[in-house]
Amino acid sequence: MMKKISVLTFILATTVVFGQKVSDYKYISIPQTFRDFEKNSYDLDNSLTKALKSKGYIVIQEGKDQWPSEIEKNSCSFAVGNISNKSSFLRNKVELEFKDCNGKVIFSSKGNSNLKEYKEGYQDALKLSLVSLPASRPLENIQITKVENPNTETVKKNEESASSTVSESKSGKYTNGKLSLQKIQVDANQFILADGGSSVPFAVFKTSSKKDVFRVKLSDGSSTIGYFENGNIVIDVPQSNGEFAKEVFYSK
Repeated sequence: MMKKISVLTFILATTVVFGQKVSDYKYISIPQTFRDFEKNSYDLDNSLTKALKSKGYIVIQEGKDQWPSEIEKNSCSFAVGNISNKSSFLRNKVELEFKDCNGKVIFSSKGNSNLKEYKEGYQDALKLSLVSLPASRPLENIQITKVENPNTETVKKNEESASSTVSESKSGKYTNGKLSLQKIQVDANQFILADGGSSVPFAVFKTSSKKDVFRVKLSDGSSTIGYFENGNIVIDVPQSNGEFAKEVFYSK
C-alpha cells in the first residue's frame, strides 16, 4: 500500500534546475540541523547525506574540525544544501535546495507525500525530491567569484589597522556553544562569520574609525559592533529591551 502511495505522490515532486549546475560541485555542505527541523530532524540529515554520497558527492558539515584544504581557502568551491518544511494541513512536503557561495539557487526540488506519519511522510517527500538530483560530475575549477555588496565602503585609512587586527585570527571555526561558524576573510577591511546551512552570513564585520573595533551587520538586518578579545570574537547583540548582550564566539 505504501509503495502505491509513493508512486502516486511521485508526480507531485517538482524540480527546477538553474544555469550553474549542482553536479559541477564535488563538495556539498549541509548543516548539522536544518532550521525547519530543529525540534525533530526525522533523520532527514542522515538520509540526505547517504543520498548525496550515493550520487558521488562529498558531504561536509558545519562544526567539523577537519575540512579539506581545497575548500578551507575558497568558500565558493562547495555548494550549500538545505531542506525546508513546506507542509500543509493534509500533506507532508519538503523543498530541497542547493545554493552557491553568492546565495544563488542552483538546484531546487519539491517532494510531496500522502503519508500521514511525520517521519515516514518527510522521508518519502525527501526521497521524491532527490529523484531528479544529478550525480556529481565536478569541474576541475569552479569558476565562481564572491560578489561583493556594491555599497561596500573602502576605508583606506584603516587598512593598516585592519590588517593588524585580522592577523590576530586569520581564519578558522568559532562557536558560542550553540552555533558553529566559519570565519571567511573577504578583504583587508572585511570578514564574515558564515553558517554552512544558510546562504546569508551570520554576521558581516567591517572596519570602523576605531582600531580593533568593527561595525557588524547581523543576518536579521540589525547593526551593532564587534571586536577581538583573547583570540575570540565578541559581538554586542541587540536585545528586544534596547540593551545589548555580550556574545562570545570561541576559537575552536
